[in-house]
Amino acid sequence: MKVKNKTPLEQTETYMHEFVQNTERVKSVDLHPSEPWILLGLYSGTISIWNYQTKCEEKSLKVSESPVRSAKFIPRENWIVAATDDKYIRVYNYDKMEKIVEFEEHKDYIRSLAVHPFLPYVVSASDDQVLKVWNWKEGWSCVENFEGHSHYVMQVAFNPQDPSTFASASLDGTLKIWSLDSSVPKFTLEGHKKGVNCVDYSIINSKQYIFSGSDDYTAKVWDYQSRNCLQTLEGHENNVTAICAHPELPIIITASEDSTVKIWDAVTYRLQTTLNFGLERVWTIGYKKGSSQLVFGCDKGFVIVKVNLVAAK
Repeated sequence: MKVKNKTPLEQTETYMHEFVQNTERVKSVDLHPSEPWILLGLYSGTISIWNYQTKCEEKSLKVSESPVRSAKFIPRENWIVAATDDKYIRVYNYDKMEKIVEFEEHKDYIRSLAVHPFLPYVVSASDDQVLKVWNWKEGWSCVENFEGHSHYVMQVAFNPQDPSTFASASLDGTLKIWSLDSSVPKFTLEGHKKGVNCVDYSIINSKQYIFSGSDDYTAKVWDYQSRNCLQTLEGHENNVTAICAHPELPIIITASEDSTVKIWDAVTYRLQTTLNFGLERVWTIGYKKGSSQLVFGCDKGFVIVKVNLVAAK
Protein backbone atom coordinates (compact mmCIF):
# COMPACT_ATOMS: atom_id res chain seq x y z
CA MET A 1 0.00 0.00 0.00
CA LYS A 2 1.31 3.45 -0.90
CA VAL A 3 0.05 6.80 0.33
CA LYS A 4 1.40 9.96 -1.30
CA ASN A 5 1.14 13.43 0.10
CA LYS A 6 2.36 16.88 -0.97
CA THR A 7 4.14 18.96 1.65
CA PRO A 8 4.47 22.76 1.61
CA LEU A 9 8.02 22.21 0.36
CA GLU A 10 6.62 20.50 -2.76
CA GLN A 11 8.00 17.14 -1.75
CA THR A 12 6.16 13.86 -1.94
CA GLU A 13 6.39 11.39 0.91
CA THR A 14 5.47 7.82 0.06
CA TYR A 15 4.48 5.45 2.87
CA MET A 16 5.05 1.85 1.88
CA HIS A 17 3.80 -0.98 4.09
CA GLU A 18 6.85 -3.25 3.97
CA PHE A 19 5.76 -5.92 6.44
CA VAL A 20 2.51 -6.55 8.31
CA GLN A 21 2.40 -9.34 10.89
CA ASN A 22 -0.47 -10.50 13.09
CA THR A 23 0.55 -11.21 16.70
CA GLU A 24 -0.77 -10.82 20.22
CA ARG A 25 -1.34 -7.22 21.34
CA VAL A 26 1.93 -5.28 20.98
CA LYS A 27 2.61 -2.79 23.79
CA SER A 28 6.25 -2.01 22.98
CA VAL A 29 8.52 -1.97 19.91
CA ASP A 30 12.25 -1.25 19.66
CA LEU A 31 14.59 -1.36 16.67
CA HIS A 32 18.13 -2.67 17.08
CA PRO A 33 20.65 -0.07 15.82
CA SER A 34 22.74 -2.48 13.74
CA GLU A 35 20.86 -5.79 13.36
CA PRO A 36 17.63 -6.10 11.30
CA TRP A 37 15.65 -6.81 14.45
CA ILE A 38 12.42 -5.58 15.98
CA LEU A 39 11.92 -6.28 19.67
CA LEU A 40 8.28 -6.69 20.68
CA GLY A 41 6.84 -6.50 24.19
CA LEU A 42 3.52 -8.34 24.15
CA TYR A 43 0.48 -8.05 26.39
CA SER A 44 0.60 -11.85 26.71
CA GLY A 45 3.83 -11.59 28.75
CA THR A 46 6.18 -12.55 25.92
CA ILE A 47 9.16 -10.78 24.37
CA SER A 48 9.86 -11.54 20.73
CA ILE A 49 12.55 -10.64 18.20
CA TRP A 50 11.51 -10.45 14.53
CA ASN A 51 13.89 -10.10 11.61
CA TYR A 52 12.37 -7.54 9.26
CA GLN A 53 14.56 -8.65 6.34
CA THR A 54 13.60 -12.33 6.45
CA LYS A 55 10.16 -11.50 7.93
CA CYS A 56 10.57 -14.32 10.43
CA GLU A 57 10.44 -14.51 14.20
CA GLU A 58 13.96 -15.34 15.35
CA LYS A 59 13.53 -15.59 19.10
CA SER A 60 10.69 -15.58 21.61
CA LEU A 61 10.51 -15.96 25.37
CA LYS A 62 7.63 -15.98 27.82
CA VAL A 63 8.92 -13.77 30.64
CA SER A 64 5.78 -13.31 32.76
CA GLU A 65 2.10 -14.12 33.10
CA SER A 66 1.59 -10.33 33.14
CA PRO A 67 1.79 -7.91 30.20
CA VAL A 68 5.16 -6.63 28.99
CA ARG A 69 4.58 -2.89 28.66
CA SER A 70 8.15 -1.91 27.77
CA ALA A 71 11.11 -3.82 26.32
CA LYS A 72 14.36 -2.26 25.09
CA PHE A 73 17.59 -3.41 23.53
CA ILE A 74 20.83 -2.55 25.35
CA PRO A 75 23.06 -3.30 22.34
CA ARG A 76 26.41 -2.51 23.95
CA GLU A 77 25.81 -5.36 26.42
CA ASN A 78 23.84 -7.68 24.08
CA TRP A 79 20.90 -7.39 26.45
CA ILE A 80 17.17 -6.93 26.50
CA VAL A 81 15.55 -5.20 29.47
CA ALA A 82 11.82 -5.77 29.96
CA ALA A 83 9.25 -4.39 32.42
CA THR A 84 5.98 -6.09 33.29
CA ASP A 85 2.79 -5.64 35.26
CA ASP A 86 4.05 -7.99 37.98
CA LYS A 87 6.35 -5.05 38.96
CA TYR A 88 9.53 -6.84 37.89
CA ILE A 89 12.31 -5.65 35.64
CA ARG A 90 14.07 -8.53 33.90
CA VAL A 91 17.30 -8.53 31.89
CA TYR A 92 18.20 -11.16 29.26
CA ASN A 93 21.17 -11.88 27.04
CA TYR A 94 19.61 -11.71 23.58
CA ASP A 95 22.10 -14.12 22.01
CA LYS A 96 20.97 -17.03 24.16
CA MET A 97 17.77 -15.51 25.63
CA GLU A 98 19.08 -16.39 29.09
CA LYS A 99 17.97 -14.39 32.10
CA ILE A 100 20.74 -12.36 33.70
CA VAL A 101 18.84 -10.76 36.56
CA GLU A 102 15.37 -9.83 37.75
CA PHE A 103 14.36 -7.43 40.50
CA GLU A 104 11.25 -5.84 41.98
CA GLU A 105 11.20 -2.43 43.62
CA HIS A 106 8.24 -0.61 42.11
CA LYS A 107 4.92 -0.96 43.92
CA ASP A 108 2.71 -1.04 40.82
CA TYR A 109 2.77 -1.69 37.06
CA ILE A 110 5.89 -0.50 35.20
CA ARG A 111 4.83 1.46 32.13
CA SER A 112 8.06 2.55 30.46
CA LEU A 113 11.83 2.07 30.31
CA ALA A 114 14.48 4.34 28.81
CA VAL A 115 18.13 3.35 28.29
CA HIS A 116 20.79 6.02 28.66
CA PRO A 117 22.78 6.44 25.40
CA PHE A 118 26.19 5.88 27.01
CA LEU A 119 26.01 5.62 30.83
CA PRO A 120 25.03 2.28 32.45
CA TYR A 121 21.59 3.60 33.42
CA VAL A 122 18.00 2.56 32.82
CA VAL A 123 15.11 4.75 33.99
CA SER A 124 11.77 3.14 34.81
CA ALA A 125 8.36 4.80 35.12
CA SER A 126 5.51 3.26 37.08
CA ASP A 127 1.90 3.49 38.16
CA ASP A 128 3.28 3.99 41.68
CA GLN A 129 3.93 7.60 40.51
CA VAL A 130 7.71 7.17 40.89
CA LEU A 131 10.60 7.06 38.42
CA LYS A 132 13.74 5.12 39.31
CA VAL A 133 17.26 5.09 37.86
CA TRP A 134 19.09 1.77 37.84
CA ASN A 135 22.88 1.35 37.43
CA TRP A 136 23.80 -2.01 35.93
CA LYS A 137 27.50 -1.49 36.70
CA GLU A 138 26.51 -1.46 40.38
CA GLY A 139 24.47 -4.66 40.31
CA TRP A 140 21.35 -2.92 39.01
CA SER A 141 21.12 -0.90 42.20
CA CYS A 142 18.57 1.90 42.34
CA VAL A 143 20.64 5.09 42.50
CA GLU A 144 17.82 7.64 42.59
CA ASN A 145 14.05 7.98 43.02
CA PHE A 146 12.15 10.78 41.30
CA GLU A 147 8.88 11.73 42.95
CA GLY A 148 6.53 14.57 42.07
CA HIS A 149 3.79 13.17 39.85
CA SER A 150 0.35 12.64 41.38
CA HIS A 151 -0.86 9.88 39.02
CA TYR A 152 0.54 7.03 36.90
CA VAL A 153 3.79 7.83 35.06
CA MET A 154 3.19 6.56 31.52
CA GLN A 155 6.45 7.22 29.68
CA VAL A 156 10.02 8.39 30.18
CA ALA A 157 12.47 9.63 27.53
CA PHE A 158 16.07 10.82 27.70
CA ASN A 159 16.98 14.17 26.17
CA PRO A 160 19.27 13.27 23.22
CA GLN A 161 20.93 16.70 23.27
CA ASP A 162 21.60 16.55 27.02
CA PRO A 163 21.27 12.95 28.29
CA SER A 164 21.83 14.09 31.89
CA THR A 165 18.16 15.12 31.71
CA PHE A 166 14.96 13.27 30.85
CA ALA A 167 11.22 13.87 30.55
CA SER A 168 8.25 12.04 32.02
CA ALA A 169 4.58 11.98 30.99
CA SER A 170 1.85 11.33 33.53
CA LEU A 171 -1.89 10.85 33.82
CA ASP A 172 -1.82 13.81 36.23
CA GLY A 173 -1.88 15.88 33.01
CA THR A 174 1.72 17.11 33.20
CA LEU A 175 5.16 16.59 31.74
CA LYS A 176 8.12 16.92 34.08
CA ILE A 177 11.76 17.48 33.18
CA TRP A 178 14.33 15.94 35.50
CA SER A 179 18.09 15.87 35.94
CA LEU A 180 19.89 12.66 36.88
CA ASP A 181 21.63 14.42 39.76
CA SER A 182 18.48 15.72 41.48
CA SER A 183 15.27 14.10 42.69
CA VAL A 184 13.44 17.42 42.28
CA PRO A 185 12.01 18.22 38.83
CA LYS A 186 13.69 21.02 36.88
CA PHE A 187 10.34 22.23 35.56
CA THR A 188 6.80 21.12 34.71
CA LEU A 189 4.82 21.59 31.49
CA GLU A 190 1.06 21.94 31.86
CA GLY A 191 -1.59 22.43 29.22
CA HIS A 192 -3.27 19.13 28.39
CA LYS A 193 -6.86 18.77 29.62
CA LYS A 194 -6.44 15.10 30.52
CA GLY A 195 -3.67 12.63 31.27
CA VAL A 196 -0.48 12.58 29.19
CA ASN A 197 0.53 9.21 27.75
CA CYS A 198 3.69 9.89 25.77
CA VAL A 199 6.65 12.22 25.34
CA ASP A 200 9.53 12.65 22.90
CA TYR A 201 12.29 15.15 22.12
CA SER A 202 13.41 16.59 18.81
CA ILE A 203 15.77 19.19 17.37
CA ILE A 204 14.39 21.07 14.35
CA ASN A 205 16.39 23.88 12.72
CA SER A 206 18.78 23.95 15.73
CA LYS A 207 15.93 24.44 18.25
CA GLN A 208 14.86 21.82 20.76
CA TYR A 209 11.25 20.76 21.16
CA ILE A 210 9.24 18.39 23.30
CA PHE A 211 6.20 16.54 21.96
CA SER A 212 3.40 15.06 24.03
CA GLY A 213 0.23 13.05 23.43
CA SER A 214 -2.80 12.88 25.68
CA ASP A 215 -6.13 11.33 26.60
CA ASP A 216 -7.63 14.69 25.54
CA TYR A 217 -7.18 13.35 21.94
CA THR A 218 -4.51 15.96 21.14
CA ALA A 219 -0.75 16.20 20.80
CA LYS A 220 1.25 19.28 21.74
CA VAL A 221 4.52 20.83 20.59
CA TRP A 222 6.53 22.62 23.32
CA ASP A 223 9.49 24.97 23.02
CA TYR A 224 12.07 23.48 25.36
CA GLN A 225 13.74 26.80 26.20
CA SER A 226 10.70 29.04 26.66
CA ARG A 227 8.57 26.15 28.00
CA ASN A 228 5.63 27.45 25.97
CA CYS A 229 3.18 25.32 24.02
CA LEU A 230 3.68 26.30 20.38
CA GLN A 231 1.02 24.16 18.74
CA THR A 232 -1.78 21.73 19.52
CA LEU A 233 -2.24 18.96 16.95
CA GLU A 234 -5.93 18.08 16.68
CA GLY A 235 -7.57 15.37 14.61
CA HIS A 236 -7.47 12.08 16.50
CA GLU A 237 -10.80 10.70 17.70
CA ASN A 238 -9.46 8.86 20.75
CA ASN A 239 -6.51 8.87 23.17
CA VAL A 240 -3.08 9.66 21.68
CA THR A 241 -0.89 6.77 22.81
CA ALA A 242 2.49 7.45 21.18
CA ILE A 243 4.38 10.31 19.55
CA CYS A 244 7.73 10.85 17.92
CA ALA A 245 9.58 13.19 15.60
CA HIS A 246 11.34 11.27 12.87
CA PRO A 247 15.14 11.61 13.30
CA GLU A 248 15.78 11.77 9.55
CA LEU A 249 12.66 13.35 8.04
CA PRO A 250 10.74 16.57 8.85
CA ILE A 251 7.65 14.79 10.18
CA ILE A 252 5.91 14.23 13.51
CA ILE A 253 4.12 10.90 13.98
CA THR A 254 1.21 10.34 16.36
CA ALA A 255 -0.59 7.07 17.14
CA SER A 256 -3.96 6.63 18.77
CA GLU A 257 -6.58 4.31 20.17
CA ASP A 258 -8.71 5.47 17.21
CA SER A 259 -6.70 2.88 15.20
CA THR A 260 -4.92 5.51 13.11
CA VAL A 261 -1.46 7.00 12.74
CA LYS A 262 -1.23 10.64 11.68
CA ILE A 263 1.77 12.24 9.97
CA TRP A 264 2.29 15.97 10.55
CA ASP A 265 4.73 18.42 8.98
CA ALA A 266 7.34 19.17 11.65
CA VAL A 267 7.71 22.80 10.54
CA THR A 268 4.18 23.93 9.63
CA TYR A 269 2.38 21.36 11.87
CA ARG A 270 -0.10 20.67 9.08
CA LEU A 271 -1.61 17.20 8.90
CA GLN A 272 -0.07 15.40 5.92
CA THR A 273 -1.80 12.05 5.92
CA THR A 274 -3.63 9.49 8.05
CA LEU A 275 -2.74 5.79 8.00
CA ASN A 276 -4.96 2.93 9.16
CA PHE A 277 -3.38 -0.52 9.15
CA GLY A 278 -6.51 -2.48 10.09
CA LEU A 279 -4.81 -3.74 13.25
CA GLU A 280 -7.12 -1.87 15.67
CA ARG A 281 -5.65 0.36 18.40
CA VAL A 282 -2.08 1.60 17.87
CA TRP A 283 0.03 1.61 21.04
CA THR A 284 3.64 2.27 20.21
CA ILE A 285 6.06 3.65 17.60
CA GLY A 286 9.61 2.50 16.88
CA TYR A 287 12.31 4.17 14.79
CA LYS A 288 16.08 4.46 14.59
CA LYS A 289 18.64 6.93 13.32
CA GLY A 290 19.82 6.43 9.79
CA SER A 291 16.65 4.65 8.72
CA SER A 292 13.43 5.82 7.11
CA GLN A 293 11.55 2.87 8.58
CA LEU A 294 8.86 3.19 11.21
CA VAL A 295 7.38 0.34 13.25
CA PHE A 296 3.93 0.47 14.83
CA GLY A 297 2.65 -1.92 17.50
CA CYS A 298 -1.09 -2.52 17.58
CA ASP A 299 -3.81 -4.68 19.14
CA LYS A 300 -3.61 -7.23 16.33
CA GLY A 301 0.07 -7.14 15.42
CA PHE A 302 2.76 -4.85 14.05
CA VAL A 303 3.58 -3.15 10.78
CA ILE A 304 6.75 -1.71 9.26
CA VAL A 305 6.30 1.37 7.11
CA LYS A 306 9.07 2.81 4.96
CA VAL A 307 8.94 6.55 4.31
CA ASN A 308 10.38 7.70 0.98
CA LEU A 309 10.93 11.42 0.49
CA VAL A 310 11.20 12.51 -3.14
CA ALA A 311 10.95 15.83 -4.96
CA ALA A 312 7.59 16.45 -6.52
CA LYS A 313 7.46 16.62 -10.31
